[in-house]
Amino acid sequence: MGPMSAATPPTERRVSARVGAISESATLAVDAKAKALKAAGRPVIGFGAGEPDFPTPDYIVQAAVEACSNPKYHRYTPAGGLPELKAAIAAKTLRDSGWEPDVSQILVTNGGKQAIYEAFAAILDPGDEVIVPAPYWTTYPESIRLAGGVPVEVVADETTGYRVSVEQLEAARTENTKVVLFVSPSNPTGAVYSEAETEAIGRWAVEHGLWVLTDEIYEHLVYGDATAVSLPALLPELRDKCIVVNGVAKTYAMTGWRVGWVIGPKDVVKAATNLQSHATSNVSNVAQVAALAAVSGDLTAVAEMREAFDRRRKTIVRMLNEIDGVVCPEPEGAFYAYPSVKALIGKEIRGKRPQDSVELAALILEEAEVAVVPGEAFGTPGYLRLSYALGDEDLVEGVSRIQKLLAEARD
Repeated sequence: MGPMSAATPPTERRVSARVGAISESATLAVDAKAKALKAAGRPVIGFGAGEPDFPTPDYIVQAAVEACSNPKYHRYTPAGGLPELKAAIAAKTLRDSGWEPDVSQILVTNGGKQAIYEAFAAILDPGDEVIVPAPYWTTYPESIRLAGGVPVEVVADETTGYRVSVEQLEAARTENTKVVLFVSPSNPTGAVYSEAETEAIGRWAVEHGLWVLTDEIYEHLVYGDATAVSLPALLPELRDKCIVVNGVAKTYAMTGWRVGWVIGPKDVVKAATNLQSHATSNVSNVAQVAALAAVSGDLTAVAEMREAFDRRRKTIVRMLNEIDGVVCPEPEGAFYAYPSVKALIGKEIRGKRPQDSVELAALILEEAEVAVVPGEAFGTPGYLRLSYALGDEDLVEGVSRIQKLLAEARD
């Protein structure tokens, strides 16, 4: 049967064109294979996970346990979030970012993903362009396309520590550009923009009347001298067209609890809240109470995680850079290393010649039993993403296996 034409009756069309166009994640193939090998009893070490390997701190869990027994939380609550959680998010934003939004500017969502989806849905019309610096987290372009927007990629590489310049952004700007996406610290690269770089991008956006969507979910995971700077705090004149997305997942090891938020101008937040009232209504009350304990508490737990991540970060970067043909800049934030493996593409390794980083990742999984994510998932072939949010021993063992395998590469 040929491609579906406009003449195909609706009853014969199965999956909608809109949803059918969502790309399958390049990570799925590797992930499925890794899980199959593990299930078969193979000692696979996974560097794929985008989540801390720590349990959620106990005081947060206990708040949720108590909420379970409170009949108030067995009922519907306002679609946009518990008022006490919104107030705590406003206070936390003042504490951590240096500016205080009004509670009417906050929407509590089912994780950071829903925050991103609803923010783009609330501001994009068909054909509106969003400048997306690459390497990018795999979900952004899909959220943009589902809202009818057009992602426009601007690629940075290891020579600039994966940071884009204002000149690159300006070259991508057209009369259809509405939004620039800004993510610092970055997933997948761990890049962190300095205050001067952040301010330059913010001033460029203001100058051209652009909106900025800034994802601050890794704000507390920065190392050495790096600091995450919040755009709306730095440039108050940007606030009327700035949307912040954030959540508790990475800071408090709460990926599975699904609580994030949007902070933005009142009209946009009101529209996004209306969308959510039809989509999901309120986020689970128990999860919201857990998030309340998290954001209103101190940052001791994240400081402990950060210490472990920093140690692992130094180890993984050192070990990756020991491999001929691998170049790994030192990430300054998040918990990912993003080495270039371009020099190894096409080399012979155990009788195979991987033609791209997808094939190289598959070879590493088959031969070394180590799961890594290929750069194709993030819009930049020729790289691998390795999370260092796993135990120290597994980390060293896993990278040692990669070292041994890739040392065999021949022309």
